[in-house]
Amino acid sequence: QVQLQESGPGLVKPSQTLSLTCTVSGGSITTSYSAWNWIRQSPGKGLEWMGVINYDGSTTYSPSLNSRTAISRDTSKNQFSLHLSSVTPEDTAVYYCARGDYGLGTMDYWGKGALVTVSS
Repeated sequence: QVQLQESGPGLVKPSQTLSLTCTVSGGSITTSYSAWNWIRQSPGKGLEWMGVINYDGSTTYSPSLNSRTAISRDTSKNQFSLHLSSVTPEDTAVYYCARGDYGLGTMDYWGKGALVTVSS
């Protein structure tokens, strides 16, 4: 059973960089054809896919967030991380990490989510 757990600060100030880490257990982030995603849900809005880092280290980002988003990984710790720069209060959301299938866009295992509030 794959499990994912988000961690990071719950409060970030405007203009700073939001950083979250997803720790994976029960599976490896280098497993062939696996894809490791970040998704968020702002208050009163639907789910928004932010980006993915694949088993081979390649990344793809949402066009709407591309200039502010970076996803990295630490294979020795079986973790991957989200970095969102120049945040504003509109970036307040619950942030989820999820495992998916490479190239298919499906996601089968999700973390419980981490609420991040952007406020001064």
